[in-house]
Amino acid sequence: MDNAATARQLWTLFEPVHVVSYFTAEARAAFEQAGLRGFWRGYFAGRAAPMGQVDAPAVVAAFFVFAPTMVSRAIPGVWELATPAQALAARQAGAVAAVRRLLELAPGDQVPAAVAAASDELAAAASSLDGAGHPLAAPNLALPIPDEPIARLWHAATLLREHRGDGHVATLVAADLDGAEALALRAAVDRAGDDTHSHVAAGWNREQMQPVRGWTDAQWDAADERLTARGLLNGERAATPAGVALHREIEHATDQAAARPWTSFGRERVSALAQLLRPIAGACATAMPFPNPVGVPAPAGLTS
Repeated sequence: MDNAATARQLWTLFEPVHVVSYFTAEARAAFEQAGLRGFWRGYFAGRAAPMGQVDAPAVVAAFFVFAPTMVSRAIPGVWELATPAQALAARQAGAVAAVRRLLELAPGDQVPAAVAAASDELAAAASSLDGAGHPLAAPNLALPIPDEPIARLWHAATLLREHRGDGHVATLVAADLDGAEALALRAAVDRAGDDTHSHVAAGWNREQMQPVRGWTDAQWDAADERLTARGLLNGERAATPAGVALHREIEHATDQAAARPWTSFGRERVSALAQLLRPIAGACATAMPFPNPVGVPAPAGLTS
């Protein structure tokens, strides 16, 4: 079994479960009820809350691709509106409400056996994670494991995706890329053409990504110039063959870093889990835009 390929396959199935926290009305409503009005207050507070009442530098380090000035507009101010404990409660409540709706579960409906089984198996995979060197996964691992199946499913998906994200940041740092350069290279890979970026799903372009990550025109242009000087971008700011190759290496290293939870599962158990997750992922993915800033591809047959 190719554990790196398995890690990528399963990421495409558990990532949509996690991101209901960002793309659904239930999530936004839960944060607003906690006093966190506006999308970015909820996003930064909810995602940073496992780390405690941290200041902006810790969030800049962990989130990586956000401009420090954008982080500073939310952190530490959000902690005057809601405590980390309140933000954690809001993000779980919103996620559970969203997943229940997307799975067409009415209030009081029992969680289907297949969903409960997916929850148990995903939690089993997450239980093997090691938080060392993973600044977002480690504090999430310290949180209590929910008893309720939908909450446990979302919690496990969150552990696995934050662990993968931490590994991705490590690969970007190892490739000598900063946050702006990582985004600029990703946009440049798409700009190079469909025949060069088949290793990833189509992503957001610069015009979409730059404002939601907070980089100024001058900062993004400077990142493009640094990548061009390294031979990774050409004069049209599209990725060169060397740029595409580096991006492929980063993606493969990310998959490798996320593979450990699946090494003990075995082919049959992985296949069974994928089968359980596929309809859940399909339902949750209907709340997402495609392409999207997360980079997760649309499930087969799903259009935005």
